[in-house]
Amino acid sequence: MGTTRTNGSLYTSITDRIATVEFGHPASNSFVAELLARLATELRDLSENEEVSVIVLKSEGDRAFCAGASFDELVAVSNLEEGKAFFSGFANVINAMRTCKKLIVGRVQGKAVGGGVGLIAACDYAFAVESAAIRLSELTIGIGPFVIAPAVERKIGIAGLAELSLAPTEWKNAYWGKERGLFAKVLENGREMDQELQVFTSNLASYNPQALTDMKTILWEGTSHWDSLLAERAELSGKLVLSDFTKKALEKFKK
Repeated sequence: MGTTRTNGSLYTSITDRIATVEFGHPASNSFVAELLARLATELRDLSENEEVSVIVLKSEGDRAFCAGASFDELVAVSNLEEGKAFFSGFANVINAMRTCKKLIVGRVQGKAVGGGVGLIAACDYAFAVESAAIRLSELTIGIGPFVIAPAVERKIGIAGLAELSLAPTEWKNAYWGKERGLFAKVLENGREMDQELQVFTSNLASYNPQALTDMKTILWEGTSHWDSLLAERAELSGKLVLSDFTKKALEKFKK
């Protein structure tokens, strides 16, 4: 049973050095600004928690993994400041995942759109089920996946980013994602995925914590400029969302 809270839910449990962070929202596990801020804070806290070696990022239920940012909040943006703040939500989470000292393993049990694909790309390792299709739909509403693009490109390359973002109405299946490096493993169903995930994270959590932290640093080499880069991208998106073209596209979409 998923959460019914309009500002979403976020729960963390820690067992055997593995922290499981679960987010949820009644609108296909999409993110309102408050939930993104809570997730970024939680990841920063876990980064400093010496009882934790590995983080598992998952979402509620057995349907969508994440439908991206809240459509209602996007439609409500009325000035540049609000626009930049709205798009900074995912920027802050991706940067928190990047700078987190702990390895982050994604558990993707269903479809992901937009910012949801960015979250998967910012994981250090990701498991998915066969039904975990992905799509970057931003161009259809007059914006682009600018904030998450660096994370997605880092994982699947510029060609993969182009293939996803320039065909915004097309779903790519989980095996497409695996071939390009977004997913490390694709399993038939949630039960199989959870069994594999359990073995994988238990093994990982048994290794030298300092070696894991050092490995994390190496995996993210060359991204130290992302704090400013993603802030610039949030501003770019904030400007676009105020354009007449985008306002009309959003109106049409709403109907």
